[in-house]
Amino acid sequence: MKTKKIVITGGPCAGKTTGLVRLDEELTKMGYRVVFLNESATELAMNNISLKNCKNNYEFEKNILKLQLEKEKLYMQFCESLPDENVLLVCDRGSMDCKAYTTEEEFKRLLKDFDTNEILLRDNYDAVFHLVTAAKGATEFYTNANNKARREGLQEAIKLDDATMSVWVGHPHFRVIDNSTNFENKIKRLINEICLFLGIPTPLEIERKYLIERPDLNLLASLKNCRKVDIIQTYLTTNKNEERRVRQRGINGNFIFTLTNKIRVSNVSRIETEKRITEREYLNLLNEADTRLHQIKKERYCLMDNNKYYEIDIYPFAKHNAICEIELASEDEKFTLPNFIKLKKEVTNDNRFSNHSIARKIPDDLLN
Repeated sequence: MKTKKIVITGGPCAGKTTGLVRLDEELTKMGYRVVFLNESATELAMNNISLKNCKNNYEFEKNILKLQLEKEKLYMQFCESLPDENVLLVCDRGSMDCKAYTTEEEFKRLLKDFDTNEILLRDNYDAVFHLVTAAKGATEFYTNANNKARREGLQEAIKLDDATMSVWVGHPHFRVIDNSTNFENKIKRLINEICLFLGIPTPLEIERKYLIERPDLNLLASLKNCRKVDIIQTYLTTNKNEERRVRQRGINGNFIFTLTNKIRVSNVSRIETEKRITEREYLNLLNEADTRLHQIKKERYCLMDNNKYYEIDIYPFAKHNAICEIELASEDEKFTLPNFIKLKKEVTNDNRFSNHSIARKIPDDLLN
């Protein structure tokens, strides 16, 4: 089958929500159609169905497992019907996670009731990636604020993380992403591991930004290795040390919506979280737009050329210029811009060309 099915799992407050958003952005650039299957337990909890509403823990986990298996079956059928050559079905938790929330006797009963076994449940996925809870090694970032269904304290989070990790041990492609680096690099490591599994070049880590002449859009559209994305980014009202923005991203009327929060915790570090939101949530948040800042609208052309990934941003107010970004493996990596790109100057370290700065005041260099 053309569709690969993977699981992103982990302990509470591990970074799954942000990881799923970043994964969608990176793999879409590389030609993948990424389809998400939401976490069943959270989906039920957000609709007022939880353990306290059920007769007992066994019945609750039984219904979650049934919902999970039915959704996976339906989603796989849908994915196989898509015209895309490369489809990735990403499950926010998988069927084996129920073992971490049941006793040994309850789990054996589940296997009997579903006429299955542990191997079939566990190895029904092509790969499994476990994100370790922030309660292990990053306690200062552990919070319940970004998940209304989360109730666990630090010690319970650690216990659940250990249990969740153990149920997947033995899967032929099981990877654990710990907290040995900062959160941004943790997410990059997750994406790198998934790319390695898929056999595609890993996303690069060092960005360089250039002011270029506005390219021929017809030429870009004709390139087989180039994909266009429409982006609308709106900054919201915030506190002094916080930045909030919503983004609409897609093409031809098909969009995904994300909310990004950045909180500065010191002069050199900040917490950044991203999560997908519904269109209704997005429209409601637009009411909180910071009217001091412009809404940023742009066409982004994601281009792969000579094994390098480029993002070319076309702004409607810039008739002659555009912005081009490239991600590199190292600061001294050699590369050559595509021959149709006419370079004006590098603006990597020019803060005037950050999205937030452009929203405040459009640089003259971009306009002229």
